[in-house]
Amino acid sequence: MSKVVVIGAGPAGMMAAGIAAKSGNEVILLDKNDKLGKKLFITGKGRCNVTNASDIEDFIENVPGNGHFLYSAFYTFTNQNLIEFLNELGLQTKVERGNRVFPESDRASDVIDALEKFIKMQKVRVKLRSEARKIYKNNDQFIIEINKGDAIKCDKLIIATGGCTYQATGSTGDGYRFAKDFGHTIVEPKPSLVPLVTKEDWVKGLQDLNLKNVCVTLMKNEKKIYEDFGELLFTHYGVSGPVVLSSSRHLVDVDLSKEDVRLIIDLKPALSFEKLDDRIVRDFQKFANKNFINSLDELLPKKMIPVIIDLSRINQEKKVNQITKEERQSLVKLMKNLTITIQKTRPINEGIITAGGVSTDEINPSTMESKLVGGLYFAGEIIDVDGYTGGFNLQIAFSTGYVAGSE
Repeated sequence: MSKVVVIGAGPAGMMAAGIAAKSGNEVILLDKNDKLGKKLFITGKGRCNVTNASDIEDFIENVPGNGHFLYSAFYTFTNQNLIEFLNELGLQTKVERGNRVFPESDRASDVIDALEKFIKMQKVRVKLRSEARKIYKNNDQFIIEINKGDAIKCDKLIIATGGCTYQATGSTGDGYRFAKDFGHTIVEPKPSLVPLVTKEDWVKGLQDLNLKNVCVTLMKNEKKIYEDFGELLFTHYGVSGPVVLSSSRHLVDVDLSKEDVRLIIDLKPALSFEKLDDRIVRDFQKFANKNFINSLDELLPKKMIPVIIDLSRINQEKKVNQITKEERQSLVKLMKNLTITIQKTRPINEGIITAGGVSTDEINPSTMESKLVGGLYFAGEIIDVDGYTGGFNLQIAFSTGYVAGSE
């Protein structure tokens, strides 16, 4: 029997601790917070998108940050394994649009309760309000100095401290410092799945407008770098929502102060240019004697109408039956290519996930053990891996935690 210490009581840490204890080890789970799963509690707007029901091969494609590294972990502990694991702990799940998997209750707290039940069943010793200050190795043992001058010794150490986003939940980058002290390379942490700040003033007028079923195309210097379909949210500073957050992953290494980056929104992706033109023709015939400003109610959200009218440069008081074919077709083009300029991302602390972290070149993908230090393991967001929205990042946490705890 080995003595194992896991630092970080998020999804990766709780999974690793429970699995390590299930294998017969003496396990201590440390966290500087006063409760388990503090960041997990706010994921998915408090609903907790635990995983995705897509095929495992699709998981690799949905992890633009070193997805290939996770091949073994994803197949060792799959999304289906996770769903069955949670079901056995009394947590039922459901699948929603985009194959997103949520607890039936829509409560992240129920996921935390299930994981707490698991680690209690395995007799994991949990030490909250216990911040690891310094870690070093003496012969074959790790020494973890924690607050109040205490020190804990162990044979195996699993670091699952998360990244450096949502710092109020305890993700302050401590694990990077520990890894660096052991000689590991840290790929510069940057925000991923982060809202975007836009240049155009008219965006602010759409604050809190949530558009569903739109298509977005991210362009860099006139070259398409990403495309997505789903929900977009306008904010006081720019844009957010699932399609924007996933788009932002492709700006991690882009200098937005030097590059021309634009987000093009297709407000009616289900209709081709011609079909949308036909639809507007029918609406214009229906509202022939009305002013232009009163002709778009059946086509656009109320909040968006004045913005589109302003951008179309068609006089809002113009009678619909006086609008020319050229004006109408420019309106169609606008609705299919609503373009905004991206100035910057929001701060790293507002990112849902951190891109960067401990280099995957220095971690064994089959075990999550350090290639530099025997007995040292990593799990979750601290590793330089990150996925799109949709449950992929939590599956990364659970799968890597499972593998790290199994060794």
